[in-house]
Amino acid sequence: MSTAYSYACKDCEGMESCPGKVVAATIDEVWKLMELHAVIAHGEDPGAWDDETRGYLKTLIRPA
Repeated sequence: MSTAYSYACKDCEGMESCPGKVVAATIDEVWKLMELHAVIAHGEDPGAWDDETRGYLKTLIRPA
């Protein structure tokens, strides 16, 4: 049985009221969906995320 991965935007500091959540088969797919969500829902530019931000977000990706 393969493991899926998830990210819930509400787990991110400052985003507690956001209902956005993604679940995917791979961590890479979760990242792509997280980035898309950030652009559409929050008007962010994931390309501007620094290493510290990416490191923090990585800790929020969990086995589903």
